[in-house]
Amino acid sequence: MISRIIFLIIKFFTSFLKKFNLDRLIFDKIFFYIGLNQISENRKIYNDVKNIQEVDLKIFSQNGEDGIIDYLMSKLKLIPSSTNFIEIGVGDYRESNTRFIYNRFHPKGLIVDCMDNMESKVKPHVNLWKGDLRVCNTRVNSKNINEIIKNNCDFQVDLFSIDIDSVDYWIIKELKKNISKIFIAEFNPVFGPDLRVTVPNIDGFDRTKYHYSNLCYGMSLRALIELMDEKNYYFIGTNLQKMNAFFISKDFEKENFFKNVIINEYKNYTNSNIRDSRDKNYNLNFLSGSNKIKEISDCEVINLESNNHDLVKLKDLL
Repeated sequence: MISRIIFLIIKFFTSFLKKFNLDRLIFDKIFFYIGLNQISENRKIYNDVKNIQEVDLKIFSQNGEDGIIDYLMSKLKLIPSSTNFIEIGVGDYRESNTRFIYNRFHPKGLIVDCMDNMESKVKPHVNLWKGDLRVCNTRVNSKNINEIIKNNCDFQVDLFSIDIDSVDYWIIKELKKNISKIFIAEFNPVFGPDLRVTVPNIDGFDRTKYHYSNLCYGMSLRALIELMDEKNYYFIGTNLQKMNAFFISKDFEKENFFKNVIINEYKNYTNSNIRDSRDKNYNLNFLSGSNKIKEISDCEVINLESNNHDLVKLKDLL
């Protein structure tokens, strides 16, 4: 009887929230404060962290980037006054790497993506009037990235994040050195720990159109780390899902800020358990292990090991 009454109360409360479109707002507030409390607990171990995956925590990020970002910003002493950001590839901003930062500190920020009515879709997830969040609805490529930043970003950038599942390598290549203190970039763990490859620099690249499996996109971890070294950053680790890599400007020497963090062999950062592959009918087929790279072995990638950056089939490099 009591269980029945509790069920009816919860059902009524949920229906009430949905009727007045309050469900998203209320639950987001709950997630925010629960996350804030967990971050406070995590901070007790920040001085002992040996792998940034230890502080992986999802609040509003797609995976566990929120916790790692707080750790890195705390160690660099950027919180609360130096939290300005640029994030490329945010969708409607509901799940993104910088939403928690914005909702917590309301700094200056630029978010970029390409979708219909982007600003109206972003508004439900943030209070635009509380901070200086600029929304840029543009398809990003290697030709326009610097123009986008020039036209929309007149502030010092503390965090830069890019995750567009496509020509990320070629976009990063065009960025100036030391564009931010912390840099987050997506890589493709399917390419494994040894290859230095990226997809070709194709305008409007679409991972589904490039290969039905959705597995051939972006760049390998090794390619990303070497590119970021050229941009004056060092690798500090990945999230638990092993698809987002984190970098720190060399202006902040590892020995002084992250001396306890141990960098392992690259294979420890590419053995991802994600199984989001598709079959030829675009249905999930949950490939795992080496079956993932076998599925895309006929795909063409740029071999960054070659002087001419030759376009080759993956199977010729395996």
